[in-house]
Amino acid sequence: MSSIYDTLHAECAALGTRLFTVTVQDEAAGLARRSYTSHPVEYPVSGTKPLTRDGWYDQCIGARRVFVANTTPEFARYFFDHALISSLGLGSCINVPIFDADGPVYGTVNLLAEEHHFTPAKLAAYEALIARDHAALVARMAAGV
Repeated sequence: MSSIYDTLHAECAALGTRLFTVTVQDEAAGLARRSYTSHPVEYPVSGTKPLTRDGWYDQCIGARRVFVANTTPEFARYFFDHALISSLGLGSCINVPIFDADGPVYGTVNLLAEEHHFTPAKLAAYEALIARDHAALVARMAAGV
């Protein structure tokens, strides 16, 4: 049986996403826990990232707005793993926060591709896919998976 993450990953890959991960926020532990990955060797499901209160956090988690970086320098200051990302031939990303209207941000859907991939038209297409699956994503992330 395919999960919402599997389905969304396949649809995003068809639009050009080359790395797809989902992280679930654990504010109490100060971590984002990876719950899905397209690259289990480089980014295993068991992986975590610290929740650093920085510009990325302020925008994506605090303000609940999509973070878009179309070049490595735009995300390198926020992502400690930027060298690994670049080594995979990836140079752009979007991080889409998933939340209920009155609830916390449960996590993010993270899409990476080659530099300058996330044009306004492609960004709109990705956001439409995620919006369509919003309720299922909230349910899964709220359960911590």
